[in-house]
Amino acid sequence: MIWKVGDKVHDMTRRGMVMGIVNVTPDSFSDGGRYFDVDRAVEHGRELVREGATILDVGGESTRPGAEPVSEVEELRRVLPVIRALRAESEVLISIDTFKATVAEAALEAGADIINDVSGLTHDPRMVALAASSSAGIVLMHMKGEPRTMQLNPHYDDVVTEVQQFFRERLAALAEAGIAPERVVLDPGIGFGKALDHNLALMRSLRELAVDDRPVLFGVSRKSMIGKLVGSDRMEDRAWPTVALTSYAREKGVRIVRVHEVKANVDAMRMTEAILSGV
Repeated sequence: MIWKVGDKVHDMTRRGMVMGIVNVTPDSFSDGGRYFDVDRAVEHGRELVREGATILDVGGESTRPGAEPVSEVEELRRVLPVIRALRAESEVLISIDTFKATVAEAALEAGADIINDVSGLTHDPRMVALAASSSAGIVLMHMKGEPRTMQLNPHYDDVVTEVQQFFRERLAALAEAGIAPERVVLDPGIGFGKALDHNLALMRSLRELAVDDRPVLFGVSRKSMIGKLVGSDRMEDRAWPTVALTSYAREKGVRIVRVHEVKANVDAMRMTEAILSGV
């Protein structure tokens, strides 16, 4: 259970990773505008590293349901100063959360290590070639539709089978383009073109989603499905259920969790790993 990022191989057989979220946006669903200023975003990244984040996921365009598109120029203006500042002072892995090849390319040049593309490298025709020409790690996510419309009555005959098939087809396409499977982790895209029952079905089947023994990344932090299940619209009431899901997901074989609150989720992951395989 390894992930090759650049010239390093990360072995996650026994110990997983926590990806901390750095949203440099005015409209992300849970913290839009909070870290829109570059200095505040950089300080937030520092704090997440202090709390134990292995990866910082920097994004400049909200992909919440109904989100409006952002131009490449604006997205670059938001993320590049943050990536450069964090890279200058830390060796933490940095991920660029984008589906635009131009943004991904500039981010890699600025010091990012990973391309996290919510479209599974399908939105921008240049993205696969860019990824192949780099040594970046790849997060291959499943999304049905596109952010503005993805939650308008999504339908699957069998969501688990369809996500598995998507992963198999995309891994084969990436391999044909020269991207080794060892560079890829898989994200089932909880909440991205899925209704509540689809999300729950995927969570029950997390082990089955590790297609070709690739590590699974799990992102549910603060998502609306948690609010529905706990019966609260308050964002702060989604924090501890996220921690519970981190522990559950790790027990089900997930190796990476993408979260807003890092420390509690690091603790949950390490406790679960101690039970699974010892300290």
